[in-house]
Amino acid sequence: MQFTKVHGLGNDFIILDGRTDSPDYAALAPRLCHRQTGIGADGLLIIENSDRADIRMRIVNEDGSEAEMCGNGIRGFAKYVYERGIVKKDEFGVETLAGVMRPKLTLEDGQVTGVTVDMGEPYLECSEIPVVGEGRCIDRELKVQGRFLRYTTVLVGVPHTVIYVDDPTDRQWMELGWDIEHASVFPRRTNVNFAHVTDERTLTLRTFERGCGPTLACGTGACAAAVASFLNGLTGRAVDVNIELGTLHIDWAEDNHVYMTGPAEIVFTGEIEL
Repeated sequence: MQFTKVHGLGNDFIILDGRTDSPDYAALAPRLCHRQTGIGADGLLIIENSDRADIRMRIVNEDGSEAEMCGNGIRGFAKYVYERGIVKKDEFGVETLAGVMRPKLTLEDGQVTGVTVDMGEPYLECSEIPVVGEGRCIDRELKVQGRFLRYTTVLVGVPHTVIYVDDPTDRQWMELGWDIEHASVFPRRTNVNFAHVTDERTLTLRTFERGCGPTLACGTGACAAAVASFLNGLTGRAVDVNIELGTLHIDWAEDNHVYMTGPAEIVFTGEIEL
């Protein structure tokens, strides 16, 4: 089976063509994503045909669970399907479990140098995310490992919890990630983001992803952090989110849609035996 590895600012994925092959992806993901004995990745991106959009993208995390949406993944996916001639438009629809997303490509000499994705409207009500409670989940308290943390949770394709700390790069925060992800207040678990606001236009972010653990980048996490920061009165609607290997620009526009702009890279291609 042919595969291609891609990454968006270090958040890496294995692209498989599900239009021609359909193995048990839940069982395959842990094997292929293993950093020592497999290809190594945060998850699988599977190409499928769609009757709702130009193409369909499935996301399977490294633990075999399926995710609704992936911001860094969709940029690499969009670059791949365009440069391989699978989709021949520079703006198109991608069906996901979170709905139809619309990447718009920046091109130079036929190559994709950047991708802006309309991530749709964020969901803010507890019942929509879901989070146990009523109303919007803004600046609430959670006790984890004896610590009391203030958190805001939103749904941007997938549920994301944002916690503001002085230094998100301090590895101590990742040690809390699993317990926050599985806290009883989150019925479908949650991604966990540790953020620091530099000024009204700039954030620093590190993410513990649901089903993956710490990752170098998380596009939906950057979107969620931008939305949460505006809701908490900490930033404007447009921010640069600094992650480990670069920056994503996020704009929660006046049309209530969240737009994410960032790079994507194809790393290598190969063949695996199933």
